[in-house]
Amino acid sequence: MRDTKISSRSQDIRIRMFSRKDLNPRIHGVSQKRKTMVMNKKKVVVGMSGGVDSSVAAYLLKEEGFDVVGVTMQIWQDEDEERQQSNGGCCGLSAVDDARRVAAALDIPYYVMNFKNEFKSSVIDYFIEEYKKGRTPNPCIACNRYVKWESLLHRSLSIGADYIATGHYAKVVKLKNGRYSLHTAKSSGKDQTYALYNLTQEQLARTLMPVGDYEKDEIRKIAERISLRIANKPDSQDICFVPDGDYAKFIEENSDINIRSGEFVNTRGEVLGTHKGITHYTIGQRKGLGLSLGEPAFVTKIDVDNNQVVIGNSLEVLDKGLIADRVNWMSIEGLKMGESISLKAKIRYSHKGENCIVKAISDDKISVEFEHPVRAVTPGQAVVFYDKDSYVAGGATIVEAVK
Repeated sequence: MRDTKISSRSQDIRIRMFSRKDLNPRIHGVSQKRKTMVMNKKKVVVGMSGGVDSSVAAYLLKEEGFDVVGVTMQIWQDEDEERQQSNGGCCGLSAVDDARRVAAALDIPYYVMNFKNEFKSSVIDYFIEEYKKGRTPNPCIACNRYVKWESLLHRSLSIGADYIATGHYAKVVKLKNGRYSLHTAKSSGKDQTYALYNLTQEQLARTLMPVGDYEKDEIRKIAERISLRIANKPDSQDICFVPDGDYAKFIEENSDINIRSGEFVNTRGEVLGTHKGITHYTIGQRKGLGLSLGEPAFVTKIDVDNNQVVIGNSLEVLDKGLIADRVNWMSIEGLKMGESISLKAKIRYSHKGENCIVKAISDDKISVEFEHPVRAVTPGQAVVFYDKDSYVAGGATIVEAVK
């Protein structure tokens, strides 16, 4: 083991060079498929956020022999530099600085690619429109499908890359039926398959996710072992373009939507009070309602037409099923009209999942019947399905709850 000094424009970066025996053998374990790739020196563009996961992903792929290129996606809009520094946890200016330093330490080419227009049309505009309709969007899912994959993959292939890679906690697998799917990550607490259900077969075929075989603490240990400064950098938590979490304020500042106050009503239509505007609320919300009803109260419905927010008790927020559309099947080709299948469904990122029956009710619409009622089915969010072996069967966008 020895130390090697690598120069960068901003500073000297010291990394530790290890012999093969110094490293965890798993880092160098290369499957036959990977060996073939290495022999052909495949090029992979790694989306680098400046965080530990994508940084270690780049390192692992380089160790396997890939020709690695690091890329950070510029998505920030027309903001001053101070705001750019504070915004965009995964793609702001600080992320660029961190990613550039990591790329220098790993001795790989690094570029910043401009995806500002794609991000605005596919993520920000969608985010605002969904709240306008009284739905709760998931911008990370939209960003994954249309920016981090569709746009980045297209740009990467145009410069001769064979694959793109990310630091997501998931595993890309080609199944015996010839289809690609995602398998849940080794790190169950960090598994990100829910937010990736919408990837297409073509995108999955060109995707590598090397950190899916590791626990989070293992990834940090690898980063420490090779002396990356970001080894203990905290994970980003908030929606990157709304770092303060005030979605209603963001919508007011970035759209012409007239957010009006209205009535809180119970499930019988009785007026309970006045709300601040429907963009302030989501299904299942309990905090910040400003109501005193003598029992826990939850948002059970957002009525856009009447500008009302419906409030219910803990039983009234439970749902026995849902209707969803914009279906993307992954491990299976799909369902014929009237055909059904037993799967496990997650209705939000943190949901542990519930057994269910999924039935095709039209070409692009499904019904879901849960084995046991679930709490706060939320229109606009994703419902993602898993088979008994923890492969992603597919997913869809929730249209409405079934009581």
